[in-house]
Amino acid sequence: MDHVFQPEPRLQDFAEHLRQHRGNPEGTIKKKLTHIHSFLAFIGAQHRFMRPLLLTDIDDFLMECSRRYARTTTADISCSLRSYLRFLLATGELSSDLAPSVVTPVIRRYEQPLRALPWDDVRRILAAIDRNTPTGLRDYTVLLLMSSYGLGAGEVIRLTLDDIDWQAATLSVMRPKTGVAFVLPLLPALAEALVSYLKHGRPRRALTRHVFLSMRAPHHPLSASSAIRHMLVGHARTAGVTAAYLGSHVLRHTHACRQMEQETSPKVLSDILGHRSPESLSAYVRIATEQLRQLPLPVPR
Repeated sequence: MDHVFQPEPRLQDFAEHLRQHRGNPEGTIKKKLTHIHSFLAFIGAQHRFMRPLLLTDIDDFLMECSRRYARTTTADISCSLRSYLRFLLATGELSSDLAPSVVTPVIRRYEQPLRALPWDDVRRILAAIDRNTPTGLRDYTVLLLMSSYGLGAGEVIRLTLDDIDWQAATLSVMRPKTGVAFVLPLLPALAEALVSYLKHGRPRRALTRHVFLSMRAPHHPLSASSAIRHMLVGHARTAGVTAAYLGSHVLRHTHACRQMEQETSPKVLSDILGHRSPESLSAYVRIATEQLRQLPLPVPR
């Protein structure tokens, strides 16, 4: 192998490759570029860019990652590295294909159950929100949308005023990862919450058509799932709800569990959640099974 690794590779070209040829969304591109930047910084710190890139360089980097991150994160970084190595091969900057030799930590599918809350806890959180304030109206509407439809944080923060069809009573939603759009019925409780927020909560002089905005000028759109997480954690604390994990996807997982308890068709639920296959619901089946242990079920004799 005659490639000499450069300290400043064409990351912009790599980003464009991911965008145009791999169809990756901007969030995924940003994540992969962050991973590759860390890899290049590691190589540069070791002064290894002065000689051809070796598999041992990649192994050393991943070993360092495994000491700092969870297996799932290290596996994600490995995936980014393979993608970058294939790009270097395709552009002639590598003479040998190193991608197949990148070792990835083994992650068993659904080895850990997804996090979900009891439905009563969701009700307590919603009831604890003070809807006499603009911030409370916004937060209540956001969390009600997520718990009622199983929407992810990325889907909620991308909603615009144009996505609401009041005449047809529908809500158009875009999947941030795939760019696929779908339409949901605007339930009466959601319509009431949206009207109340838009009339009395949403800043009137906002220059954007995004639905959910920051409450401080210049009232920019909520831009990250962390805003949703802080929102949920704060209101859960007020409601006295404690959980081992309160991330932005908790309400999505809770919605899935609730729908399965009500025997919603797996195909319908899979379509709502944006899964490619109903088989993806097996993760939620595991949660529901664990919840059944808490019920006084009769034991056959």
